[in-house]
Amino acid sequence: MPITILDHPLAADLLTVLRDKDTSPARFRQHAERLGYFLVAEAISDMPTDEVALETPLEPTTGTMLHRPIVAVAVLRAGLGLLQSVLTLVPDATIGFAGVQRNEDTAEPIEYYTKFPELSAARVIILEPMLATGGSLSWAIDKVKENGAKDIVCCCVVAAPEGVGVIEESHPDVRVVAAALDRELDPNFYIAPGLGDMGDRLFGTL
Repeated sequence: MPITILDHPLAADLLTVLRDKDTSPARFRQHAERLGYFLVAEAISDMPTDEVALETPLEPTTGTMLHRPIVAVAVLRAGLGLLQSVLTLVPDATIGFAGVQRNEDTAEPIEYYTKFPELSAARVIILEPMLATGGSLSWAIDKVKENGAKDIVCCCVVAAPEGVGVIEESHPDVRVVAAALDRELDPNFYIAPGLGDMGDRLFGTL
């Protein structure tokens, strides 16, 4: 499984704001969306393109457009923080949702909701900002594959080596794009140094 870590000074700047414990929920949401532009752009950087004929104000020419369709699957809740990034860059993308809750004692995923559009012919971009144990992301990949997805890329804000290892073993055909590969999981299965609970920080919950 190839993992791509963003290498851009602006992406690093945005991630720094997300890591800061004093960043307000409103500013956190704003910077998560902006960082999402980099993640999504990288997630579609290897997509095939179609040649199209068009006319400029001066003459006929040809151009290229992304081969469609694209489906974004937001892993609830935290994946919602990256969803607008996809829709801004690819307005005709369709959207799926994968609801999973972490068991705080075992860190295992607990499913509570899934809803997907047609996936079989699409580039499926799974939005899971925190790749910690890998349980929820591996579960989400299983779900989209069960529903026909064959071309899958995952967008994460930060990843832990433990989670990367789980995805590499369980889904070696899936590429992960992340803004940072952090040091480790702490005893409570949180990514360290990380940025805390992404969902809580996005929505101001405790």
